[in-house]
Amino acid sequence: MMSPGNRHTRSAVVTGIGVVAPNGVGAETFWKSTVEGISALDGVSREGCEHLPLRVAGEVRGFDAESMVEQRFLVQTDRFSHFAMAAADLALADAGIGEDAHGGTPYSVGVVTAAGSGGGEFGQRELQRLWGQGPTYVGPYQSIAWFYAASTGQISIRGGFKGPCGVVASDEAGGLDAIAHAGGAVRRGTDTIIVGAAEAPLAPYSIVCQLGYRELSTCEDPDRAYRPFTPQACGFVPGEGGAMLVVEDAETARRRGTAIRATIAGHAATFTGASRWEQSREGLARAIGGALEAADCSPEEVDVVFADALGLPEADRAEALAITDALGAHGSRVPVTAPKTGFGRAYCGAPLLDTAAAVLALEHGLVPPTPHVLDVCHDLALVTGTARPAELRTALVLSRGLMGSNSALVLRRGAGPS
Repeated sequence: MMSPGNRHTRSAVVTGIGVVAPNGVGAETFWKSTVEGISALDGVSREGCEHLPLRVAGEVRGFDAESMVEQRFLVQTDRFSHFAMAAADLALADAGIGEDAHGGTPYSVGVVTAAGSGGGEFGQRELQRLWGQGPTYVGPYQSIAWFYAASTGQISIRGGFKGPCGVVASDEAGGLDAIAHAGGAVRRGTDTIIVGAAEAPLAPYSIVCQLGYRELSTCEDPDRAYRPFTPQACGFVPGEGGAMLVVEDAETARRRGTAIRATIAGHAATFTGASRWEQSREGLARAIGGALEAADCSPEEVDVVFADALGLPEADRAEALAITDALGAHGSRVPVTAPKTGFGRAYCGAPLLDTAAAVLALEHGLVPPTPHVLDVCHDLALVTGTARPAELRTALVLSRGLMGSNSALVLRRGAGPS
């Protein structure tokens, strides 16, 4: 770790990306599907959900947890932690960090995740045993597997990471807040943080809890269920999965000779209250302004915006206005995209998937399209149909939570290997 006197010069950079998403496992597969605009939205197929009003979701299919996570951890954890552990391994491998990730200094590596609800599937199973068979049939891991902090705990235990660890609980926007938290830890002296979020909200109990959200789409047609920024917008489609990133001190990454994929340049967050979408205009605009200020970035420098894209008319209108409020005239010209319309809004995992896509977009010079969206009814340069080539140096990622959190993150294109 760097001495305290030099910490103010430290820069937090992304060196590894691990993805478990409905449209692909692994960053390469995820990017290929995302940039081609392939949609993974389909009918809900999870057992016990057939009678529920939620008809369309983004499910992670073909995920073989047993091949990616050791059995002793699988039995202790819920599906959302399986996703997170697998994504963390993929991110570490992508960053060129082997099994001994901490290099003999475990306090130099920390873990931060965000979570919206925790392990609903595991919790439901154990509660059914409690009421159907009695307390002696409830497994000992019920006490930890459902907990929203489980993924942070299990990733740190598996890797032997003893640096700063934590969980961010600030609504869906917590995904971006967790990245900011990781960046702050790196700037304060920690060499490496594994950060991200993964969700598994498609168990019957979890879906029933979500049915109380008026923003949830219950449309039965996958092509029409999630169409933000259009006259047909009828809410969002939930998804599962997420992404984990390796965030390092830039000098540490250069010493390892690894590619710097992006720099975490600035972040800000605000709070405007649950479902108060008109007020979210001001709150999101202030978050954007704060993130740009923290990044020492002018509005004209933003080359692409990854939108929150809730899919409710008043929320879409507020976001479109917030972008132009914060970016001025540039806000109606800058390319805007919402690739999550092709794989679903995975709660805290959604902004992590957007961030992964943003880093990849910066690398490839391509703005991915917004699947299912055709007739945009807001003053936004929304990219639809096919990917758009562009010279991309700076990306702005936005997120809002159903309970009122607003968050904005500025990323700068990486420098590549030193």
